[in-house]
Amino acid sequence: MASMRDLKKRMQATQKTQQITKAMHMVSAAKLKKAERAIVAFRPLTKKLKVVLSRVLSSDRDLGHPILSGRETHQTVYILVSSDRGLAGAFNNRLFKAFEAHIEQAHDSKDEFLVAALGYKAHRFAQRRKYRLLHRDVIPMRDDVQFVDFQSITDTFLTGYFSGAYDKIDVFYNHFINTLNQEIKHRTLVPLEDSQFLEAEDDDAPYNRLYYYEPNARQVLYQLLPMYVEHLLYGMILESKASEHASRMTAMQNATDNAEEVINELNLKYNRARQDAITRELTDIIGGAEAVK
Repeated sequence: MASMRDLKKRMQATQKTQQITKAMHMVSAAKLKKAERAIVAFRPLTKKLKVVLSRVLSSDRDLGHPILSGRETHQTVYILVSSDRGLAGAFNNRLFKAFEAHIEQAHDSKDEFLVAALGYKAHRFAQRRKYRLLHRDVIPMRDDVQFVDFQSITDTFLTGYFSGAYDKIDVFYNHFINTLNQEIKHRTLVPLEDSQFLEAEDDDAPYNRLYYYEPNARQVLYQLLPMYVEHLLYGMILESKASEHASRMTAMQNATDNAEEVINELNLKYNRARQDAITRELTDIIGGAEAVK
C-alpha cells in the first residue's frame, strides 16, 4: 500500500492537472462561441454566391466551365483539414481513419493521388504514411483562421486542375453539428455539379427579374465560379475549426471529471491510511500504558 506521503503527492499532482484541464475547457468554450459566430456570419455569403451562379447558368443553358465539367480521373488531390495541436479527443484520428479507409477502396497505388494537408497534424500524418504532398511546408490552422491563409494553396490546386495536372479535388473535414456531435465529411470540391446551382432559390425574390451581365454572362461565370470554390473550402475550414474547439472542450471536460474521480479515490485511500496510522499509534500508547501498570 502506498504511503501517506505518496498519496498526498499524487493528490496534489492530480489537482494541478485538473486545474489545467478546467482552464483549457473554459478557453475552448470561449473559442467555440467565436467559431460558431464566424460560421453563422459566413454562410449567407456562400448562399448568395450560389444564387447568383444559379441566375447566370439559368440565363443560358449552353454556358460551361471546366469546374462544372468532369473528366476521367487519373490524378486526385485530397485536402485534409486537421488541427495544429492535440488534446482534442478523437478529432484528428477519426479523420485519418476515414481517409485511409477511402484510399484503400478507391486507389491501388499512392501515385494516383496527392495530399494537401491543412494543419500540422495532417502534415505529419501524410509524412508518416509517405503520401505525396502537394506542398512541403506546413499550412497552419490557427484559431483566428482567415480567408487569406489558404489563398495560395487554393490557387495552386485550381491552377493544377485547369492545366490538367489534377482531375479531381476532394476534401475530408469534420462537419460541426453541435457541441457533442461532429461528423466526418468527404466532399468533392472540384468538379462541381451544375444541378446544385439550378436548384438554388433566392428567398428575397418573390417574382421573376431580368438581369443583364457586363461584359457578358460567360465572363461573370468565369469570375464567380473560382470564387465560389474558394469560399466553399473556407466554409469547410470554419466548420472544422468549430469542431476542433468542440472536441477539445469535451475532451477537457472529460479529463476534468476523471481527475475529480481520481482525487476522490486518492482522498479516500489517504483517509484510510491516516486512520490506520492513528489506530496503530493509539494501540502502541495503550499497550505501553498497560505495560507500565
